[in-house]
Amino acid sequence: MKIRSTTILGIIHNGVAAIGGDGQVSLGNTIMKHNSHKIRKLYNGEVLSGFAGSAADALTLLDRFEEKLELYRGNVDRAAVELAKDWRMDKFLRRLEAMIIVMSKDQAFVISGTGDVITPDDNIVAIGSGGMYAMAAAKMLKKHSSLSAEEIVQEALNTASEICIYTNDKINIEKIEK
Repeated sequence: MKIRSTTILGIIHNGVAAIGGDGQVSLGNTIMKHNSHKIRKLYNGEVLSGFAGSAADALTLLDRFEEKLELYRGNVDRAAVELAKDWRMDKFLRRLEAMIIVMSKDQAFVISGTGDVITPDDNIVAIGSGGMYAMAAAKMLKKHSSLSAEEIVQEALNTASEICIYTNDKINIEKIEK
């Protein structure tokens, strides 16, 4: 699924999980808003989330994910898998056009409507139209700098905003520490 609407980047680095998103909301080729918040803390601040795609669809998915977190007592891995199963099999959910990232202090996941639950080896996750630009920048910053997780997210999203027309530099970041 190609989401042309935002950039969300998450990283777990040196005991800190950080996630950030740009603030731009686009409708076709028109910028409708500059300061949207597409990242959230869930489950008493222990889980981070971010979304790309249709806001209503993504918020529906985040609500479902929160229900799964409650049901499985904060087990992010299990909640992510169960959400993906529901998303893939449910007639209504299957039509939702969004992707989400969810993160605990030591696990990061990309969840899609095709049933994907991806946990990268390097704990860097990205979605949205500028996601791959931000991910490439984050990989290099993690490898070749002493920046913190939060600083890597900030700088990588700034880089994406300079390349992707659907991404701006009005960045929101949340973090959780071990």
